[in-house]
Amino acid sequence: MGPLVARLGRAGQRLRHADRAHPWVLDTAVVVLVILLFCLPDLLHTAGGGDGDAPRRFRLAFTRLPLVGMVALQAGLVLPLLWRRRAPAVAFGAVTAVFVLQWSLGAALRADVALFIALYSLALHGRLRQLPWACAVTAGALGLVAVRVSAAVSVWDALFFLLSTATAALALGLMIRVRRAQLAGLRDRAARLEIERDQRGRLAVAAERARVAREMHDIVGHNLSVIITLADAGSYATGVAPERGEEALHLIGDTGRLALSELRRVLGVLREADGPRSEPELSPQPGLADIEALCEGVRAAGLEVVYRTAGDIDTLDSGVQLTVYRIVQEALTNTLKHAGAGARANLAIVMEDTRLTITVQDSGPPAPAERPGPANEEGHGLVGMRERAALYGGHVSAGPVGPGWTVRAALDLAPQGGAAR
Repeated sequence: MGPLVARLGRAGQRLRHADRAHPWVLDTAVVVLVILLFCLPDLLHTAGGGDGDAPRRFRLAFTRLPLVGMVALQAGLVLPLLWRRRAPAVAFGAVTAVFVLQWSLGAALRADVALFIALYSLALHGRLRQLPWACAVTAGALGLVAVRVSAAVSVWDALFFLLSTATAALALGLMIRVRRAQLAGLRDRAARLEIERDQRGRLAVAAERARVAREMHDIVGHNLSVIITLADAGSYATGVAPERGEEALHLIGDTGRLALSELRRVLGVLREADGPRSEPELSPQPGLADIEALCEGVRAAGLEVVYRTAGDIDTLDSGVQLTVYRIVQEALTNTLKHAGAGARANLAIVMEDTRLTITVQDSGPPAPAERPGPANEEGHGLVGMRERAALYGGHVSAGPVGPGWTVRAALDLAPQGGAAR
């Protein structure tokens, strides 16, 4: 049963495609079928010159038409069906006019089935506001038929049969119309869902790109600042203390390798694995345990860092720890970049209930210098810190405090804040 239904479905789909490509073929086929089934028997019967086995009362009730008149009436009933889909109201009006003329003459033709086909086509393809007057016209025409056949059949019996047939044609057209509208709605909904799915995919890609951009900014900005400071210090120390210059070069190499390793980890998630050999070697995301190593690298560049913690910070999940690490990294990078070597930075990470506070306060540059702040320039670093803090319902503030600069970030880790541990 399943394969048969599938084959019928495919055949129906092919027929629909062919009908959309050549709509006149189906209309012509309908007209030819009506001629063969309903017009040709009347023509053969008239050409034979007999009345067949019809009861006498039927032969007396209807008028015999000449062959030419019969062909003309049949053509008027059937040929308008060629426009039943392109102009259903016009086709229905033409068929109804010929139908009323025929029964006014008292003639009965099998081609009268064209009236029900035209009514069905109007219900399926026409405008819905045209149906009330079409139903009224059909009822009047069928009432005329019931009166003309009253000599052979009861008027009420004839009306019941004719109106039931017209109702069936009308209901069939409306049912198919509603079904097609439902299918069109489902197709439209599927298309919109596909578009929404593609949009969600693009938004996810954009969010991932933004995340990778933040990671790369933090990694590259911090490590390049350390490398530049070490290079400047090494260049100065080469002529004074060569061993200090050599030490600076080693530190530059270590910092560069660390930066390269972190970049490989971040960019590794963007690569498509072609096989076991092409899979990148990924390292864990940095956390609170890595902040001490981060401070050591900054100290090597000449910035004195005092690091302290308070509260139960070791129980924080990896996402919060990564956020804290990146905020500290960006704040120390800005301190190293603007305050320079020889400055002092106090780093404090304090956990109180569900509130985590990060404070980085520096002593300012050894020599007085104008330091740009948010009022003058808000770079990607401060924007990135605020975006990371916003993920946990927090905020970041930065500004001058005395001769130095202070960056303070507060994260809300309560479950209702959307960042439960």
